[in-house]
Amino acid sequence: MFRPINSFLIVTVLCLTGSLWGQPVDDQAMSLDQCISIALSRNPMILSSVQSHQASLARIDQATVFPYPSVEFNSDLQPQPFNFFRSRETYLGATQTFEFPGKRALRGKIAEGESNVLGTEIESLRIDIAFMVKEAFYRMLLAQEMSRYSQRDLALSQDFLEKAEVKVGAGEVARVEVLRARVETLKAANAVKVASNQESLAKARLNNLLARKQNTPLEIRGQLQVPFLGLNLEELKQEARSLRPESKRIGYSIERENYKQKQSRLSSRPDFDVNLSHHYIEGEPFSWSFTVSVPLPFLFKQRQNAEIVESRAMVFSLERELDHLVNSILLEVEEAYLNSLTAKAQIQLYQDEILPEAEEVYQMFLFSYQEGEIGGIELIEARRTLNEANRYYAEALFNYALTLATLDKAVGRQP
Repeated sequence: MFRPINSFLIVTVLCLTGSLWGQPVDDQAMSLDQCISIALSRNPMILSSVQSHQASLARIDQATVFPYPSVEFNSDLQPQPFNFFRSRETYLGATQTFEFPGKRALRGKIAEGESNVLGTEIESLRIDIAFMVKEAFYRMLLAQEMSRYSQRDLALSQDFLEKAEVKVGAGEVARVEVLRARVETLKAANAVKVASNQESLAKARLNNLLARKQNTPLEIRGQLQVPFLGLNLEELKQEARSLRPESKRIGYSIERENYKQKQSRLSSRPDFDVNLSHHYIEGEPFSWSFTVSVPLPFLFKQRQNAEIVESRAMVFSLERELDHLVNSILLEVEEAYLNSLTAKAQIQLYQDEILPEAEEVYQMFLFSYQEGEIGGIELIEARRTLNEANRYYAEALFNYALTLATLDKAVGRQP
């Protein structure tokens, strides 16, 4: 049942590989979907797993082949060794083994189960890589946003320094105001350098996931703010039960062990070796012989019984592993769901209250400073509060986008 799905998955990955490598995407601003597609098409682990899965599909055909026939030639009563032409008795025949019905089909099902397990590993790899790309993509957007805030902070600091110098020149404030303004300007300039370094590091990480050199120029397009989603915890848990590749992997493993039990039971059923020979004896007319050979494996069932006990123990172990895995998956989904609610609430709080108030306070203090009603310390603190609010807001946007990516991974959604 899973084989056509896996084949479609392989074809899709290989098609993406061919099409994307032929496109000059490296010099273009890339969206998140494009980054994920490139990473999935170029990732060495996925390419290796796809080939391993191809090999497992070939093993299904190997497991279901019929036993090879054999040809037999027997030359007796030769006057000298290897004098076949003067042999007085010759046999020429063919032997074919006919397996007990069901054995060949069971071997194919066991091989198919192993192939299905490898297919789920490809699914897991795709989900993991897609999540890492999303995290790196959003982190790069966050770094770019922080860089813009730092640039804005530097511009505000420079503006404050200019105003302070004007006031000192006019004798309205003391010289210390200029010193404070310069210190703040230097801090802001250093923050710009730090933000630039963080952006470069985020770009290098994303380049690495895209299988590109870390210093390759990279431009992305997208927004840190993603739309709010209406999430239902029970629906997410139900979806995770059916989609997570790890659960499917254990399910296929249990199915394979059950087939192995059936195979062990059938191994006590005899196969048949059928031989048909043409017989020549000197001085006698040509004749034919027909032979059927039947082994009796059911007389010694120690091996079959041991195999059945082994498979039963494996099934029990896998079922307990599946129970633990399902509980862990449900906990993972619930944790990601609750984190998304928390991040969403933080975003709304910043949008509705903190950012408007911080902006209003800064504008009010800036006006008061220009009117000479307050000193530079108060204005500096107000500016710091505004900048910190903007940075925390950007981090809240990043956290929400990342929790949605984490939720997709926890549910097991394929990219």
